[in-house]
Amino acid sequence: MKKLKKLIIAGGLLISMSALTLNTKSEAAAFTHKVSNGQNYWSIAKNFGVPLKSLEAVNHWSHVYPGKNIVIPNSPISSADKSLMARLVHAEAGGEPYAGKVAVAAVVLNRMSSSQFPHSVPGVIFQNTDGHYAFQPVQNGRINQPADSDSKKAVNEALALMGKGNGSLYFFNPKTSTSSWIFSRTVLKRIGNHVFAK
Repeated sequence: MKKLKKLIIAGGLLISMSALTLNTKSEAAAFTHKVSNGQNYWSIAKNFGVPLKSLEAVNHWSHVYPGKNIVIPNSPISSADKSLMARLVHAEAGGEPYAGKVAVAAVVLNRMSSSQFPHSVPGVIFQNTDGHYAFQPVQNGRINQPADSDSKKAVNEALALMGKGNGSLYFFNPKTSTSSWIFSRTVLKRIGNHVFAK
């Protein structure tokens, strides 16, 4: 096992990943990809849901060009975990701007790297403290609804953005939240109806 320091930035929202433990197998090359016209490292990282920094590191080139075969590293999370995250994003931020969807996905990734939370996607999403789930869609069952394409893309983008930012562990809608504790958190950014905080 190897400790990596990861950071995320989503639509202007700075979000961090620190000390996320990844198995070195997950960092190994999964397959190669032939670059198409108009593609760059960023678009490829978003498409495959892999950290941009990892993609650049395994390929050792500053630029890619059409026709070049590049190595695509494995994602730091499984496809099942991506699917679970996308369902949460859809349930929590279905009517929010795309940047807000990316930021919700990033909160899950940030929690995985925090000592305050479980260190897996299911552990974070299904965390239950004193009979209350961390996310309302788990409590009310909306987590079981299929994710839309924007929510799936948002998860991939949050993964691609690992490598920059300053951290967000919480989000809430100030119009509907009844928790006085959540209002005491340090606000980092507002996107749509959600406030992102740490």
